[in-house]
Amino acid sequence: MNVNFQKRKRRHKELNQGEIDSQVHHEKVRRIILEGTALIVAEGRSCGFLCQVENDGELHIPIEDGRLADLCDMAKQIPVVEDSQQKPAQVIGGDDECPMEQLDLFTRVTENQLHHAREVLLMGERYLLPPRCSFLLSDITRMQPLLQYGKKFEAIVLDPPWENKSVKRSNRYSFLPSSRLKQLPVPLLSAPGCVVATWVTNRQKHLRFVREELYPHWGVEVLAEWLWVKVTRSGEFVFPLDSPHKKPYEMLVLGRFRGNTVQKCSSLEASEPILPDHRLIVSVPSVLHSHKPSIAEVLKEYLAPDPACLELFARNLQPGWTSWGNEVIKFQHLSYFHVESASCLSPPCARPALAHSL
Repeated sequence: MNVNFQKRKRRHKELNQGEIDSQVHHEKVRRIILEGTALIVAEGRSCGFLCQVENDGELHIPIEDGRLADLCDMAKQIPVVEDSQQKPAQVIGGDDECPMEQLDLFTRVTENQLHHAREVLLMGERYLLPPRCSFLLSDITRMQPLLQYGKKFEAIVLDPPWENKSVKRSNRYSFLPSSRLKQLPVPLLSAPGCVVATWVTNRQKHLRFVREELYPHWGVEVLAEWLWVKVTRSGEFVFPLDSPHKKPYEMLVLGRFRGNTVQKCSSLEASEPILPDHRLIVSVPSVLHSHKPSIAEVLKEYLAPDPACLELFARNLQPGWTSWGNEVIKFQHLSYFHVESASCLSPPCARPALAHSL
């Protein structure tokens, strides 16, 4: 039997509107990325942060699992305690220190008031808490303890688990529909003029949502759009800059909390440091999946001295910061650390981030 195979003609795939929008945005920022990254990489090499390497080598990374998220789901069955006598936070290292065996990591904020790291136990697992940090391990439906904590923050950084097709297909990571983000009590946690910074994927749909829906809903004025550029340890882009699939950069949308008042406080605004419209943050990405660089030092110059700072959807803790998430201490697990000296413990994080305003 003779079978005739007819060669199919490959049709030129037409771009959908989202892809067109992404292409337009890429052309808009391409020159900024090329010129700015070249300057920062040159500085990074001169400082020794970046260097030519033949083989990056392999680091042993513990197997990621969803135990913390699963525990948070289980904790949702615990009745909410409406007891005015219960303190909103439990303290480690203070005069009223809570015994380790009595720590409740799901319904109260935990504070490490010490100026050094402290180890805690959860379900037989050991975690390291950085100095002067506080955190709440909870689901998005159980954020009341963070509100009862009573703090207003001068900076709030969010790294939402954005919904996308690949995440849905893999079924490895949880995601949150954009509409659910509006439920976050950002206005109740923000001090006047609070800097709100949200990490956004390269999908223009998400960027428009943050700028046109989410921030206005929270009463946040959009002021800037920064770029995080990912490079290798030798200073090359982790992906080709013009790759049609994955780009070597992500976006950070910044604004200031103004509330829902029609009249803005001009005196407060006049004293606020101006957020530059565009700024590049260049770093070697962490080996940990979707782990963003710390921008604490970068934000510092735009905040008042000794600011109260909060990270939402965090998976690790920072010294001096408050953090929230259903896996908030995931990367504080002892297996992610190695001992460098008698008093220095370091996680396998990225090289220091370098920033440059344009």
